[in-house]
Amino acid sequence: MHQGRIIKGIGGFYYVEAAGMVYECRARGLFRKNKISPMTGDTVRIQAEKDGTGYIEEIMPRKNFLVRPPVSNIDQLMIVVSVCDPAPNFFVIDKTIAAAEDKRIEPILVISKTDLQSGGQIEEIYRKAGFLCFSVSSATGDGVEAVRPRLAGKITAFTGNSGVGKSSLLNRIAPGLNLETGEISYKLGRGRHTTRQVELIRLGENTYVADTPGFSSIQIERYDLVRKEDLQYCFREFEPYRNHCRFTSCSHVCEKGCAVIRAVEEGKISRSRHDSYAAMYAEVKEIKEWNLK
Repeated sequence: MHQGRIIKGIGGFYYVEAAGMVYECRARGLFRKNKISPMTGDTVRIQAEKDGTGYIEEIMPRKNFLVRPPVSNIDQLMIVVSVCDPAPNFFVIDKTIAAAEDKRIEPILVISKTDLQSGGQIEEIYRKAGFLCFSVSSATGDGVEAVRPRLAGKITAFTGNSGVGKSSLLNRIAPGLNLETGEISYKLGRGRHTTRQVELIRLGENTYVADTPGFSSIQIERYDLVRKEDLQYCFREFEPYRNHCRFTSCSHVCEKGCAVIRAVEEGKISRSRHDSYAAMYAEVKEIKEWNLK
């Protein structure tokens, strides 16, 4: 019996890194009976065979997980957003950040394609909100070296809309990976999906990265909605103000005497971030509990 980590799952097989090798494992039928599916990132106990195969016997408790892309036990989520081609969608960025905050995953913004134009405006918004930001160019390599130390000793998921350069960035961070990259589809206005399943790539001792299928607003709306009562806590820049509103039940959307809205008007909170919050609140306020399961 060995304890290890699932680094990839495909076609009912799970590839578990344990005891210095990778075992091709099946999950015991008990998991299917209990409607539990192993996920990439899970820490598991396996019954290993001499031929390199095995069976997953136990899935250890997860500290967090994302449904789409399906990956667990993440320390940080690097949200890659390009300055152009495709243009940044701040609403999708903010929904992704909120999903990470809700699941206690540290969100980090990586602004890509800075060889094409400056990412200063994007960086200003998110640094003001309290997030670590990196500006990089995978074409020239500028800024990539600053990202690499941040990965050490952590499980990091890379995500972002298709075409923003996640795979290109990972190829720069870890030369030799040769991850497939895709050109922008101008007919569709977005990149082609070149990453087919989540796979943890080992970069060093206890250091893994996951190149993940691109987030879309539809996926986030379906799988990673934040409950109405929790949403305000997923905007960290609200924290100094949210307990100073006139009404304790303030939703921070449009109420008189709202300290958060006053902070927006005074330039202490980015208006684009508050606009995203208000739009997200409007989406979830009428959703029933069963929709969030």
